[in-house]
Amino acid sequence: MTAIAHARQELIHAGIVLEHQGFGDMTRGHVSVRVPGNPAHFFMKPHSIGFDEITEENILTIDIEGEVVGGTSRPHSERYIHSEIFRVRPDIQAIIHAHPLHTIAFSATGQALRPLNQGGAMFSGHLPVFVETMDLIRNKAQGAAVAACLGADHAVLMRSHGVAVGGGSLAEAVVLCVMLEEAARIQLQASAIGLDGFAFPPEDVAALRQKLTRPDQYQVNFDYLVRKAKRAMRL
Repeated sequence: MTAIAHARQELIHAGIVLEHQGFGDMTRGHVSVRVPGNPAHFFMKPHSIGFDEITEENILTIDIEGEVVGGTSRPHSERYIHSEIFRVRPDIQAIIHAHPLHTIAFSATGQALRPLNQGGAMFSGHLPVFVETMDLIRNKAQGAAVAACLGADHAVLMRSHGVAVGGGSLAEAVVLCVMLEEAARIQLQASAIGLDGFAFPPEDVAALRQKLTRPDQYQVNFDYLVRKAKRAMRL
């Protein structure tokens, strides 16, 4: 399989996982991956379909200006989240914008994410919040503002809207999105009971974070999530 064919297949697989995880919000979520060998172009899910409906035939190719350069499907109006993050973050190869239930609820609390689990350790101190608008991101300026808020991190909460997650691969982006949703769910539930002031030493949290960011771990867990979603959806 060529690198381009593999990237397109991974995009389809990412969509299956994201839908199975409940991140689709009907047809509103979107996911992208850079075109191998052409970092100024990216493959992206089109408008009007669910995450699990991405196919070889409907994948779009979009350039760094947000213009469609391949495919005939309707593009997402929020494609500028992707194009502007790709513009300023050459290390990011894939981007997800989704509306996970607990992540959105957590974004509205104003709390900082704490290392209450592995996902919390991953994002604690590395989770900026975009508060300029809860509306759709439909132009380059708004996309650039989201990218600026993301900074050097891999996820940015969009308060009362959703999240944008970037990774060095689709596997990384998907696994990070899943881990963030689980961390948000755990903190919301713990907060309802009452959080105490206990915290592990920062060096312990940093050491765990380093272990969790190994590329092979992202791929292993992504491959598992694909198998699990396919079994559940009988694909």
